[in-house]
Amino acid sequence: MKFINTLKNIWKIEELKNRILVTLGLLLVYRFGAQVVLPGIDASQLANLATQTDGGLLGLLNAFTGGAFSNASVFALGIMPYISASIVVQLMGIAVPYLQKLQKEGESGRRRINQITRWLTIAITLVQGPGYIYNLFATLPSSAFLLGSTVTFVASSVIILTTGTIFAMWLGEKITDKGIGNGISLLIMVGIIATLPQAFIQEFASRVFESNGGLIMILIELVIWFVIILASVMLVMAVRQIPVQYARRTATGGYEKNVFGSRQYIPLKLNASGVMPIIFAQAIMFIPAAVAGLSQSETAQGVTAAFSDIFGFWYNLVFALLIIIFTYFYTAITVPTNKMADDLKRSGGFIPGIRPGTETAEFLDRIMSQITLPGSVFLALIAVFPAIIVSLLGVQAGWALFFGGTSLLIMVGVAIDTMQQVNSYLLNRHYDGLMKTGKNRKAVA
Repeated sequence: MKFINTLKNIWKIEELKNRILVTLGLLLVYRFGAQVVLPGIDASQLANLATQTDGGLLGLLNAFTGGAFSNASVFALGIMPYISASIVVQLMGIAVPYLQKLQKEGESGRRRINQITRWLTIAITLVQGPGYIYNLFATLPSSAFLLGSTVTFVASSVIILTTGTIFAMWLGEKITDKGIGNGISLLIMVGIIATLPQAFIQEFASRVFESNGGLIMILIELVIWFVIILASVMLVMAVRQIPVQYARRTATGGYEKNVFGSRQYIPLKLNASGVMPIIFAQAIMFIPAAVAGLSQSETAQGVTAAFSDIFGFWYNLVFALLIIIFTYFYTAITVPTNKMADDLKRSGGFIPGIRPGTETAEFLDRIMSQITLPGSVFLALIAVFPAIIVSLLGVQAGWALFFGGTSLLIMVGVAIDTMQQVNSYLLNRHYDGLMKTGKNRKAVA
């Protein structure tokens, strides 16, 4: 009843209700587009493409697009080109002075960076589009192409794929602006969740109808799944609180000697880099198999096989090491300890026992290094857990992807972010949040 009352409170807030409805409507449009097959392709002959994306790196990409990749859909490339463009622009912001200048210009600079990201998204899609089309030529029978493998078909399909990515990007931005939550992240999460029922049904059929462990194995897998989700929530929410003391100001604007204000805290996240290290590492893992595939030698074929099996030992060992390295790298460029120390000094704050300025920056940097190590190891462990669950329990590939990796962390992170936004609306209207009771709170005068 308390949960139902909370839902009623959500529905009472007109702005929040409208934002939720807009979000659901735009997500429905995105899922509908994922089922629309490219013009000129026989939808009844896509079985080979579905088989190709059953596991492996293409299976992971298919999960991110919600099955649009295996459907030869107009949204086949999904929002991933935009994610790639965002990563490239973010990394270039470290070394390119022009982008560094834009980052300091506030809202106008942010709009300009967004425009650069959009143009780079189009460029990446124009490169990936022909690759996807020629993969269709290699995978599907010739009879599946109603217009044949003509230049007209290739050009029109690339234009449609590019338009589909741009439209998906526009949907994500509209959700962020008019809806609730981060639109781009929600599109990815909805795509991942769309493949969850089918993956679970296949695993259930394998266990029960093929006498491969029965219902007891399904129960064990669900318990492990919920434990991993709990661990992922702890990883996303965990923070190290650094105590900060502020000198109390006098009426004339100075500081009273030896008189201090209330103690506050700087929350340093255990996993400040989020899922970005996994995304970086995942992108790098495509390279060895692609390079080795250019050679026909026995060694090259072995490398291709090793780095194409996302549940193999060598793939996951290298994957885990890259995640740890990229976690340190991304944390170093996204957590500006020097700027934090300068802002703290200008506002009259200090960490007890630590001198303001350089010593504070060094202290914060040391703390970040200490908490990043267990955070990166924990992140790497969750990322490779699908391979562990496959080797230990023989879980099917599609269902195993939901036991860790980017898929699970994205779902957990986006769900927490969306709940926090809903909570802020409830608390601002004097209601308790989603994690509290549904009773009305008294308005504060």
